[in-house]
Amino acid sequence: MTDDERGDVTEEDLGWEREPDPSDSLRTFGAVLQALREHAGFSRAAFAEKVRFSKHTIESVELGRRMPDSSLIDRAEPLLGNTGALRKAAKHLTRSDPGLAAWFRRWARLERIAVSLYTYECRLVPGLLQSEAYARAVFEGTIPLLTDAQLDAQVAARLERQRMMTERPHVPFSFIVEEAVLRRRFGDPDAMREMLSLVLEHSRPRNVTLQVVPIEAGLHACLDGPLQLLQTPDGRRLAYAEGQQNGRLIADLKEVSLLHQRYDTLRSQALNPDDSRDLLERLRGEL
Repeated sequence: MTDDERGDVTEEDLGWEREPDPSDSLRTFGAVLQALREHAGFSRAAFAEKVRFSKHTIESVELGRRMPDSSLIDRAEPLLGNTGALRKAAKHLTRSDPGLAAWFRRWARLERIAVSLYTYECRLVPGLLQSEAYARAVFEGTIPLLTDAQLDAQVAARLERQRMMTERPHVPFSFIVEEAVLRRRFGDPDAMREMLSLVLEHSRPRNVTLQVVPIEAGLHACLDGPLQLLQTPDGRRLAYAEGQQNGRLIADLKEVSLLHQRYDTLRSQALNPDDSRDLLERLRGEL
């Protein structure tokens, strides 16, 4: 079996390039939204309340860092004059892969069609569950340092990737996260509370399962590192493992089966979903 058939990512695949800036279409849409909002006399906070999105989300859309949700456009149009400008501008938005690490792009494309997705994390809050402030703090700490444009692109890609959590309500998402990851401090207590609240919010839908591995659980079978598993519409099971400046897409049947066994074993060792939510709420209350 060749490397390509196994799905291994080679150094040639990676290209070691830095990521492009956020798409011009996102910036343009954001500028249109901001201009219409200001013309209508709404502050960002007042507008956010009217359309039932957070002020932070509106800011991210206006700065071209986040793809607007369709419900935001629907709610904004009547508030901003029913000109149709937002809907027309939205037609020209592009969904490219700015800000995604080169070695992760192939997996990101597979995520979009997966019929199930499982994630184990021992380093960071999983990307699909991160708050914007958390994602920004993670990317600000990378070496070599990113430019402001690269940083914005990374954050925008992370937030855009999260959209599939709401756009695919029939796809089961499973997350297993080490308790130490959720305790690791960043920013101030408000930022930590926001992060934990968002994890709780994202894990509330019935198709999302979150389990925490408590610190007292001790050693377990997934200590080799973070792991992601998915199944494609045609029943193919794939895995993805990531390290320092590299990632590996795994398609070998025996290896993927082994990784599934490890994940299933860890599920039995982690707290159940209800106890996991209780732990998250306690951690939030301690801040």
